Amino acid sequence: MSSTKTAFIGLGVMGYHMAGHLAKAGHDVTVYNRTGAKAEAWVKEFGGARADTPGKAADGAEMVFSCVGNDDDVRSVMLGNDGTFSGMKSGAIMIDNTTASAEVAREMDAAAREKGLHFLDAPVSGGEAGAQNGVLTVMVGGDQEVFNKAQPVMDAYAKAVTLLGPVGSGQLAKMVNQICIAGLVQGLSEGLNFAMKAGLDAKQVVDVISKGAAQSWQMENRGYTMIDDKFEFGFAVDWMRKDLTIGLAESKKNGAKLPITEIVKGYYDEVSEMGGGRWDTSSLIRRLTKG
Repeated sequence: MSSTKTAFIGLGVMGYHMAGHLAKAGHDVTVYNRTGAKAEAWVKEFGGARADTPGKAADGAEMVFSCVGNDDDVRSVMLGNDGTFSGMKSGAIMIDNTTASAEVAREMDAAAREKGLHFLDAPVSGGEAGAQNGVLTVMVGGDQEVFNKAQPVMDAYAKAVTLLGPVGSGQLAKMVNQICIAGLVQGLSEGLNFAMKAGLDAKQVVDVISKGAAQSWQMENRGYTMIDDKFEFGFAVDWMRKDLTIGLAESKKNGAKLPITEIVKGYYDEVSEMGGGRWDTSSLIRRLTKG
């Protein structure tokens, strides 16, 4: 496809690689990161350019991507002094890959429309490995026409890009994703701990049951490392705590009951208090084996 002038705001664990895939796909990418050294390292590795503010990075871009920390960060990089909305040209598309609230997505959409801009909320799933390999799943909220323009560009870092409804729908779908993962990882933790307490060869058990109905991505990719008490494989506990907090807040608005999610959120709080805030989410088992 033809080159698109883009900007990428936020070069963290995910954004660094996502922006890299945009550059590898031939797009003209200007990056911004709060820590300038990270932006300099990105330019050295992938080419493109770096800017001193989100607004300067977005200047003249057809599409601007962001992947930052939370709702306040989203507001800051878009609406703040020298935010992206100050630099984007009329008709440009703001694509937010941050996992944030549906509320802030709708807020940014309204602000974008006032400036003659377009907005898509597009949180991703797949972890650091998915970002590195360019095979993320992207859940999108927004207008069909805007999505049709942006999808071919997002394909650079994704294996699946799906429009789920109006703005906010992407964030709601990401909440579903995290709710499902939370309960699954807790069940896997309990099962593996049970196997070890029962004197079974837990890795052999994983070999067997992963061929049957208990199979899951978490089991196949984290089961063995959980048994080995290793938790340095991507999505961090503190990020999951943030995501589940967002989902639980939304459930209070829509009336959905999330009893297991609320319990597991508390378990992740315990893991963080144990010093595991940066461990990956499979560390739920540590509560059971080391508690």
